[in-house]
Amino acid sequence: MPPQLVARSSDGELIAASREQSEVFAELFDRHSRAVFRYAAQRLGTQAAEDVVGETFLVAFQRRDRFDPAFGDACPWLLGIATNLISRRRRTEAAHYRALLRTPREVPAEETAERISARVSAAAMRPRLAEALATLAARDRDVLLLIGWAELSYEQTALALDIPVGTVRSRLNRARRKVRAALGETNPLDEQE
Repeated sequence: MPPQLVARSSDGELIAASREQSEVFAELFDRHSRAVFRYAAQRLGTQAAEDVVGETFLVAFQRRDRFDPAFGDACPWLLGIATNLISRRRRTEAAHYRALLRTPREVPAEETAERISARVSAAAMRPRLAEALATLAARDRDVLLLIGWAELSYEQTALALDIPVGTVRSRLNRARRKVRAALGETNPLDEQE
């Protein structure tokens, strides 16, 4: 596949083409590795995220025959693979949240007073938020973080986790209620006014 055609191809077309020309798969890495890294880093920290990104694309390459090109966008599929890999690292993830409880947040000196106030308010909630995330059921936490941190839609999250959209909605609702309750029904951004 010529390079100019690779750049204009959909993810589904690239995966289909990679079955004959494996080097074409590298374009998927270029397109989506940052999104997978951001999501994994928020879940596990930057060091573990690099490993998850590598593992995600290795698994995706090995399973590319299972991808339905009709979906077009491979990002939800890749994030689903990453979520499954992260599930294997649950202990590390829980330890990461416990570490957040003990880690003070640095505030850059050049920030405005308004932004500093918002960050301080949010930082005050951080230990409670980390604790709430650590106590969520894994399946509820996965849905909440795919939607909140990876910014997937309900439909994309359902695709990533291979569950119905209705299940995504119920898990998200349950996770949000538990997190809100753990935060005392407060939003740190509302407290700055």
